[in-house]
Amino acid sequence: MPASDVVEQQEQPWNRRRLRSANERLLLDRLRAHGAASRAQLARETGLSKPTVSSALASLEAAGLVREAGTRAPERGRTAVLYAPDPAAGYALGVDIGRGWLRVAVADLDGTVVARADVRNRARASAALTDLVVTTAREVIADSGVDAAEVVHGVVGTPGVYDGEQRRVRYAMHLPGWGRAGLVDRIREELGVPLEVHNDANLAALGEYTYGVGAGSRLFAYILIGTGLGMGIVGEGRLFTGAHGLAGEIGFLPWQDRQQPERLEDAVSGVAVVEAARGFGMRGRLTAKAVFDAARQGHPAAARAVEVEAERIAHTVAAAAAVLDPDLVVLGGGVGHSVDLLLGPVRERLRALTPLRPRIAPSRLGADAVLLGAVATALDTARDRVFERRTAGT
Repeated sequence: MPASDVVEQQEQPWNRRRLRSANERLLLDRLRAHGAASRAQLARETGLSKPTVSSALASLEAAGLVREAGTRAPERGRTAVLYAPDPAAGYALGVDIGRGWLRVAVADLDGTVVARADVRNRARASAALTDLVVTTAREVIADSGVDAAEVVHGVVGTPGVYDGEQRRVRYAMHLPGWGRAGLVDRIREELGVPLEVHNDANLAALGEYTYGVGAGSRLFAYILIGTGLGMGIVGEGRLFTGAHGLAGEIGFLPWQDRQQPERLEDAVSGVAVVEAARGFGMRGRLTAKAVFDAARQGHPAAARAVEVEAERIAHTVAAAAAVLDPDLVVLGGGVGHSVDLLLGPVRERLRALTPLRPRIAPSRLGADAVLLGAVATALDTARDRVFERRTAGT
C-alpha cells in the first residue's frame, strides 16, 4: 500500500472527529444565539444535511449540552421537536470587588443568575479581603444548589490592573494591601475554580454592552465614577485594553485646580464631591450620596458641589471624546447614580468645552454593571470549557 494511502487512512478518523465536533459546535452556537429550533430549521440555516443535523443533535443531547424544548406544529406534516441548549450543563462565577461592596454571582450557561450575594466590604487588609471573597463565593455556590465541580470558570473584577507575570494587582489604590503577590492564586486554590482577573471599569463596559445601554454601539466609553475613577472602552463588541492593559486608566491624567496639581481621579470621584461640599460649608458626616440628596432638597453648598462635579465630568468626557471619538459615553459607578442632577449640566458644559458631542447616557445596570460584566466574560470561557469537557473522546 502506498505511504500516502496509509497516511490518509490514519488521518481519516481524526478528521471525522474534528468535523463532527465542528458541526456540533456550529449547531450549539446557533441555538444559543437565536433560540430553540427544529432539525429541519437548523439544516436550512446552517447548510448541513438533515442526517448530519440529526446525528449532531443526538451527540449533543447525549453529552447533556442540548435538550428538547417543546414542539412546533407545522401547517402540514409532522410535529417538529424543538431543541435548545441545556443551561444546566455548566456554570460561571462572577465577582465584583469594590471598596464598599463585594458582589458575587453564579450564572448558568444561558446567563441567568441562579444565586448571588452582596456584602459590605469591611476588610481593611488584604488577607481579610481574600477571606471575604473565598467565603462569600463558597456560600453563593452552596446557595445555588450547584455542584461546585460544575462551576467551570470565574472572572473577578477589581480596581487596578492584574499583572499576570508578577501575579498581583497593580494600582488598586483604594484597597489596602491588594497589590500583594499571590492573593489571586490563593483564591483560585481555595475555590478550586479557574479564575481570570480584569479591571472593574472594563468589565462594567462589557456588562453595559451585553445587557445595558451600550448594546449596538460601535464604540463607547464607560466612565466609572465611584471611590476612584476609571474608564472601559468597547469597540465593535470587543474590549480595548491597550498594550499593557492600562487603556482607560484616566484617573492618572494630571489635573490642576486652584493652582494645586493633582490627578484627575482626585478631582472626579465620590471623595471629591464630599471635599467640594465641605469647601462650600457643609458640615457633619458626609458621603457623596448625602451631598447629592441634599442638592435635590435645595441645599446651596451641596448644589454648588454638584455643579463643580458636573464641570469636572464634562472635562473628562471631552478628553475621552477627543482621543476615542465614541458614539456613546456612559456614566456609571456610585456618582453615576445621580445623573438626574449631573446629566444636564455635563451636557451644557461639554458644549462650551469642545465641538465634539458624543451622546451621554446613564448606566442602565447601575451597581450591577461590573458583576454582570464579570458574568458575561466568564460565560465566554465557561461555554468553551463545558463543550470541550463533555464532547471529549466522543
